[in-house]
Amino acid sequence: MNKVKIVEVGPRDGLQNEPGEVPTAVKVELIERLADAGLSSVEATAFVSPKWVPQMADHTEVLERIRRKPGVSYPVLTPNLKGFEGALAAGATEVAIFGAASEAFSRKNINCSIAESLERFRPVAEAAKKANVKVRGYVSCVLGCPYEGEVAPQRVAEVAAALYEMGCYEVSLGDTIGVGTPGKAKAMIEACAKRVPLERLAGHYHDTYGQALANIYASLELGVSSFDASIAGLGGCPYARGATGNVATEDVVYMLEGMGAGTGVDLDRLVDIGQWICGVLGKEPASRAGRALAAKKRA
Repeated sequence: MNKVKIVEVGPRDGLQNEPGEVPTAVKVELIERLADAGLSSVEATAFVSPKWVPQMADHTEVLERIRRKPGVSYPVLTPNLKGFEGALAAGATEVAIFGAASEAFSRKNINCSIAESLERFRPVAEAAKKANVKVRGYVSCVLGCPYEGEVAPQRVAEVAAALYEMGCYEVSLGDTIGVGTPGKAKAMIEACAKRVPLERLAGHYHDTYGQALANIYASLELGVSSFDASIAGLGGCPYARGATGNVATEDVVYMLEGMGAGTGVDLDRLVDIGQWICGVLGKEPASRAGRALAAKKRA
């Protein structure tokens, strides 16, 4: 099996739902430690309004303070042109834009239709191209929506194609509420692959129903080789009370190593980082592999 790329989303997608304020110094240390553990892409922050996402209010400081490791990208979320301009001024070299495959979710989440959201992203993609900044696209609710229920694979493919045609070098397909199962994940990817080259697709699976690793495995079987994951499984699912959110990076790396897939990531260091950040946040790591390996170390 070839190399698999893991995009670490813990510092942004993981921390943004934390109730208590996470100090900037902790965020910076987390990003640097993840890069030092061998992750080649670490999502650093989001240039969004502090009114809507107070946890990301220190975005400029975070991006300016991190020690950048050669060969590592530090993408930041920029939902509009204002966010992009702020990110560019802070030294961003990669940004991310996000659409939804569900009309109801798009309206509730970003207060506009899918079509309107794509029009908002167009100037961001154009400005990024001029500034030689890479753009990654996200599609949320690809396997289900908290308001609409099932989402047709065709609708996911349409949004993915629009983002790809806009200039996104990769489109990450997000099971935002974690309801997907392997068969449905495969059908969704097959629909998207008719509109976007397979090597330009990535998987972003939440583990709400314990299906994330199975969905990653199903995606690997189809040839997808890029996946998003979050250290210690940080980031709850706001639509399912008490449920876990992002799949844990430690669990993904453990599985891939067992399959003989190269990730370039040091699992021991990941386990230490997961234990450390959860200690700072005062919570238990959601990673099963992380907890088992940490217990083994202590023994």
